This record gives sequence, structure tokens and C-alpha cells, in this order.
Amino acid sequence: QGKLVESGGGEVQAGGSLRLSCAASGLTFSILAMAWFRQAPGKAREFAAAISMSGSTTYYADSVKGRFSISRDNAKNTVYLQMNNLKPEDTAVYYCAARHLNIVTDDRYTYWGQGTQVTVSS
Repeated sequence: QGKLVESGGGEVQAGGSLRLSCAASGLTFSILAMAWFRQAPGKAREFAAAISMSGSTTYYADSVKGRFSISRDNAKNTVYLQMNNLKPEDTAVYYCAARHLNIVTDDRYTYWGQGTQVTVSS
């Protein structure tokens, strides 16, 4: 069945950058909308970014707009999240998610990765 595996998390100082990757397997990647969510300790999971099947449309939460960039490589079955100018409030577990066809900005995604930790120090 379908599986998503995140990588690229780690620890970085405020103002630094990280790039997260999410590799999909057992899925027809080209017909999936992809998204990134994040969850800080004691808080609800929240939407961060999403990208359409073709990569032509993207959406970002206001909290990350202008700093994060989502992209995809359908030939590699991989979606990326480039995170620049990181802030301590970006500290969270970041999850990759997928659903068929259309983007949504809530948690109605079919497939979820296990998450990767991002820690931003001050």
C-alpha cells in the first residue's frame, strides 16, 4: 500500500535553513496533491504548505509564507519543503501528507508519513 517517508529534519539556529524531503512509494504520485503539516508539543497539527498534482499551484499558511517553499519532482516521486529564515516558533514535527486530486488545507489527507523533527534554537 502507499507509504510516505520524510527526511531532512534536524537542528538549526534561528535564521538558518533546512530542506525536508518526502518520498512516496506504492502510489501513483502524479495524481496526488501533496502537503506538509507540522505539530508542536502540546499543540494541534496545523497546515503549512500544499502543492497541486502538476506543481502549478501552491498554498501556504500565513505563518510560513515568504519563508517556506514547497516543490515536487514527479519523476522522483518526491515532494520538498525548503525552509528559510527559520524561527524558534517553527520548531515542530513535520509531516508529509498526500491525497488524490485536489489540494485541501485541512487534515483530510489519505496518506501520512511518520514525521521528522525540526528544532530551531534561538
